[in-house]
Amino acid sequence: MATSLHKPSFKLNELQATAICGNDISSSCLYVAALTISFAGQYAWISLIIVGLVLFLFRKIYGEVVGALPLNGGAYNVLLNTTSKSTASFAACLTILSYMATAVISAYEGMHYFRDIVHVLPLIPATILLLLIFMMLAIIGIGESAVVAVIIFITHIASLTLLILAGGWFVIHHGVAIFEQNWQLPVRSGGIMAALFFGFSAAMLGISGFESSANFVEEQRPGVFPKTLRNMWRVVSFFNPAIALLALSIIPLAGIDDRKESLLSFMGETAGGKWLAYLISIDAVLVLSGAVLTSYVGVTGLAERIALDRILPNFFLVKNSRGVNYRIVIGFFILCLSILLVTRGNLVNLAGVYTFSFLLVMALFGMGNLMLKIKRNRLPRPERASILSVIVAISFILAAFFGNLLLNAHAFFVFLQYLVPAMLFIIVMLKRAQIIKWTLYSMRHLDKSYKRLVLDNIRLHRALIKINAQELVFFTRGDNVAVLNRVMIYVEENEATKKIKIVHVANSDSDNENLKSDILVLDRAYPEIDIDFVEIEGKFGPELIEQLSQEWEIPKNFMFIGSPGDKFPYHVSELGGVRLIM
Repeated sequence: MATSLHKPSFKLNELQATAICGNDISSSCLYVAALTISFAGQYAWISLIIVGLVLFLFRKIYGEVVGALPLNGGAYNVLLNTTSKSTASFAACLTILSYMATAVISAYEGMHYFRDIVHVLPLIPATILLLLIFMMLAIIGIGESAVVAVIIFITHIASLTLLILAGGWFVIHHGVAIFEQNWQLPVRSGGIMAALFFGFSAAMLGISGFESSANFVEEQRPGVFPKTLRNMWRVVSFFNPAIALLALSIIPLAGIDDRKESLLSFMGETAGGKWLAYLISIDAVLVLSGAVLTSYVGVTGLAERIALDRILPNFFLVKNSRGVNYRIVIGFFILCLSILLVTRGNLVNLAGVYTFSFLLVMALFGMGNLMLKIKRNRLPRPERASILSVIVAISFILAAFFGNLLLNAHAFFVFLQYLVPAMLFIIVMLKRAQIIKWTLYSMRHLDKSYKRLVLDNIRLHRALIKINAQELVFFTRGDNVAVLNRVMIYVEENEATKKIKIVHVANSDSDNENLKSDILVLDRAYPEIDIDFVEIEGKFGPELIEQLSQEWEIPKNFMFIGSPGDKFPYHVSELGGVRLIM
């Protein structure tokens, strides 16, 4: 579950950044223990420890990628800069789907805990109402507040700590008889190894939100990002196994199954009394509601980014007077409502839908790390994950995906019901220029009697011209024709445009005669693309990029450079979103 913030005038410190992404990942503590116990039984806490070990591997994977490309966007941004636009779009679809499941799970679980307070509450209508409330809040411009996030995070961690202490005190006074009783029960899932495997597969939901910090790295102070990864790892590696172990120590296994939707409040009531149950329930409502808001903010930022990259229609870029992409927010609410009604609030199905999308995003991020090593090895980065550790981490992720597929095939088909139409829509958007061409070609060959029934093709011609009109910019250092040819191949395969400026920032010693000759060769090799060579005197850097972007009215995300080396004076994050394609 990723998030995105509007760029503030200040940079987030360690506590603020940890709180924003920590509210997301730590909210999983409220339901992942019960979910894991339902599959692994008395071995659930071991499965959760294994999840912590896998997450430890991903700390360096994320640290290397974001250290090299410290730009907002998470998996989408990494794959956009290391693979193709279609692969990045696939990651974006999965991320949006995970946002949907996250919002619905958080809202539904929050209402479960709220029902423990008010006792009479229709869950589905209450969940819809909560999603609607946050839709309206997002539309009027109430986003993430670092101060509020810190308060919620500290309150949540304090509440979980109090629950752990109360549970430990209960065990000290009552002994370990309940744990021994649970331990002696028949192993679930057909044996210890099967229980651990399926428990691990289900427990991967517990790291939902780990990727959040990568989506607002530009808003963090230098050096904060790896600390957020460390802090999130510590939270889930301690609290998730500890809660599962204590639950098995104070509640019989059958009782855990009966109260899995609100296990922590039941634990609080058992270990500390009604007051602790109410405290846990209130805390749960707050932190889960915060996760719903995070989903709205995150999906708005991601959808705006991919709309700017012309993957989603410009229809979604319309903003209200408060500067909010309200159409994205409303569309996200409708998607959340549909997945809630399709799954009827079934926690296992909802968790399965989220887990499939989240695990694929994690696997794609690992693949992005490998592609970064291959294609962008010259990019400076503060740390490196070994190839073996990346492969092991991806293998664990794929194993968890397969385990969830075995556990809940129905949830996988629900996942496909959303993924397939979304990908078809994305493919249409990526290939819309070709589709319009095929349509025009077909219309020209229709019988004249049928042409009257077809919409005037002038509109299609205008649409095609508009699509092709978006100009791209590639800054060259004087590359040879082979390098420039790879640039043209990338543009031809990933962009619908038919115009590109090849720009060389020259100085008094520059001699571009060979470069001009190479561009003439490319102009003949790619007759459908209008190539314009521009020679500018000056110094390449953020100021020049900003100047040219405004002068030519070309967004910086449509400007490309090759992969810079160690001697490049600027970090990629300072270039305002310029993409790497070589």
